[in-house]
Amino acid sequence: MRHEFEAAPERGRSRRRLEDERFLTGRGRFVDDFAEPGQLFGHVLRSPMAHARILAIGAAAAREASGVVAVFTGADLEAEGLGPLPCSAKVATVSPLVVPPRHALARERVRHVGDPVAFVVAETAEAARDAAELIEVTYEELPAVVDCAAALESGAPLVWDEVPGNEAFRFLKGDRAAVDEAFARAATVVEIELVNNRLVVAPLEPRAGIGRYDPERESFELILSGQAVHDIRRELAADVFRVPEEKIQLVAPDVGGGFGMKNVLHPEWVLLLFAARRLGRPVRWSSDRTEDFVSSVQGRDNHTRARLALDAEARFLALDVATVADMGAYFSSLGPAIPTNPASTAMGGVYDIPAIFMDVRGAFTNTVPVDAYRGAGKPEANYIVERLADLAARRIGISPAEIRRRNIIRSFPHVTPMGMTIEKGAFGDSLDRALAAAAAESFEPRRQDSAGRGMLRGLGLACFLETARGAPGEWARVAFEPDGTVTLLVGTQSNGQGHETSFPQIAADLLGLPVESFRYVQADTRRVRKGSGHGGARSLHQGGTAMVRAIEALLDRARLIAAQLLQASPEELRFEGGSFAASGEGRSVAIGSVAAAARDPEQLPPGFEPGLFGEVDNPLDLVTYPNGCHVAEVEIDRETGELSILRYVAVDDYGTLVNPMLTEGQVQGGLVQGIGQAAFERVVYDGRSGQLLTASLMDYQLPRAADLPPLEVLFNPVPSRANPLGVKGSGQAGCIAAPQTVMNAILDALAPLGIESFDMPATPERLWRAIRTARQA
Repeated sequence: MRHEFEAAPERGRSRRRLEDERFLTGRGRFVDDFAEPGQLFGHVLRSPMAHARILAIGAAAAREASGVVAVFTGADLEAEGLGPLPCSAKVATVSPLVVPPRHALARERVRHVGDPVAFVVAETAEAARDAAELIEVTYEELPAVVDCAAALESGAPLVWDEVPGNEAFRFLKGDRAAVDEAFARAATVVEIELVNNRLVVAPLEPRAGIGRYDPERESFELILSGQAVHDIRRELAADVFRVPEEKIQLVAPDVGGGFGMKNVLHPEWVLLLFAARRLGRPVRWSSDRTEDFVSSVQGRDNHTRARLALDAEARFLALDVATVADMGAYFSSLGPAIPTNPASTAMGGVYDIPAIFMDVRGAFTNTVPVDAYRGAGKPEANYIVERLADLAARRIGISPAEIRRRNIIRSFPHVTPMGMTIEKGAFGDSLDRALAAAAAESFEPRRQDSAGRGMLRGLGLACFLETARGAPGEWARVAFEPDGTVTLLVGTQSNGQGHETSFPQIAADLLGLPVESFRYVQADTRRVRKGSGHGGARSLHQGGTAMVRAIEALLDRARLIAAQLLQASPEELRFEGGSFAASGEGRSVAIGSVAAAARDPEQLPPGFEPGLFGEVDNPLDLVTYPNGCHVAEVEIDRETGELSILRYVAVDDYGTLVNPMLTEGQVQGGLVQGIGQAAFERVVYDGRSGQLLTASLMDYQLPRAADLPPLEVLFNPVPSRANPLGVKGSGQAGCIAAPQTVMNAILDALAPLGIESFDMPATPERLWRAIRTARQA
């Protein structure tokens, strides 16, 4: 039976996070808070070269060093038959996807600075690190290439001999003929070249893990700072260790941020389990910040040439996009999927564009592998169309707001050229509300005021469309415990989003119990039978729906037990306010009493298993479409290039809001990361040596509070029909919208100087150079 939220005191309530008390009082449990009896410490020796042949590894001195228990190389892993790390992405490439082998420790060649070469295990972390200094590796340096566009040029150094021209794959989607026809009859065509800069993910907690092995059960356990534990377990079991899946268990305790980077299998997880099995003791490893920079997957890094065709009324006719996407030295778990599958779902954004074509080429380079980073393809797609829309408006001579009004989708359901069906939205309303909230109509006097002070002022406008689903389907189990609490086991995962609060809020409304009655359990393959973790802004849509269905199954079961207790037929019982009541008879029984009876076999209907629970594997495969319109106002110092972001306003649609305060926090966090990409962050490799030049927070700038204006987030909710909660994902939206919003504001400020093109990040030095060049022209 399906149950509705007839009374919903929790849904829509801005409740403070229940988990924060634990964090603020020092009772959080992160990987570094676990101490295992007899534990050893691992340290990874990494390649100092971007590309080289390994001629010899001299580890004798390291093995004899004080406190050292073992030193492992690629030969040790090969001798035990460990397989390479897999690429699980399913992409409809033009030719079959060739996945070169990526081993947990390099064999024969290293292919990026930071590539793992040896794993030292010792009694202390200091001993392991010191011993690694004693390992002598003889390298024959090879030519390297670190730019994805350069990697595809004729004569570029080959990253893999078996991949001619470094072209990792080619992906085509859309109607080429329709796009060509539209461009042939277009009144206006605008073209742009863009770089979506590479980013370090930089979660607050670097990666860390502890590997254990039980020789009696021949089973592994990995405690890790990670996401998507079931997916990582599957890859470890099927592809690397080649053991039954139940022989490997993963647990992620509290996780200090992930943003997609912790969704994938990294070499260190293999090394920890391998070493624990070989040595018969737990082995732990913690990355430091610089190590994370050269070993954890990075994000974005696309070079794009895009064209937009418009008719005489400035209506969009077609979008043509050609992208080169950097994969790094190896395919990471989801790497090829990011610039292809998810990017295609959002290509074209909120606009009614009749024809779209995408041509994406992946390129191998001698750099850290690239994989999912907050938004995973959707930020890149939205950035393209929003930059083109502003450029077209400027060329035609109409306002950025007007060109969007003429082209925004207003009729629903709308089927995009990429095959997505957008069920419903209020895109035009969000546009108007954002402009009003940002006082756009009074901007020109503010621009003139800045000009009088020798400053350039700009107003930027951008819309966004997210396609939120992630992996389809999700599992959940809801069960009453003997102490009266209710356990919520869900296959999705929080790494800072507040699921321990929002999921109990939903359950509290459905079961009529206080929110404190619930215990949220996640990211533990021993207890959570299945799950697809976090990613794609899927948690409430997929995991929340699974939990609702599990509660419905629990209530269906409870109804039969309550009917026996009340000596009534199940059909005549109604459930509300936490109790079952017999129609018109005044007899009722609380759900807690039903749960107690469910543990007594004598009070159960025939054939019932004791306990009150519900479990579902929900196959939901529908997409939600978070969307909105953002406005930024910036000021640039003509003499120094210093950028000040004066104001940022967002008007967004995330459907029904379970906890508006948590939603606002999620959006603001995404905005900070998107602003960081636009104004501060950029991974830089030396073009000749392949060395990572931005290898620490001394060289790689993250945004600070002082760099940011107040982030004003307003909601324009249109409930989704794709799930019973009416929710749309909010976790990625800010990161999807902010880059183009800030860049459009910067280009608006630079427009009086004749500057039409500028790539992220807009650092003071790069802005100063652009202004100086424009003055000299």
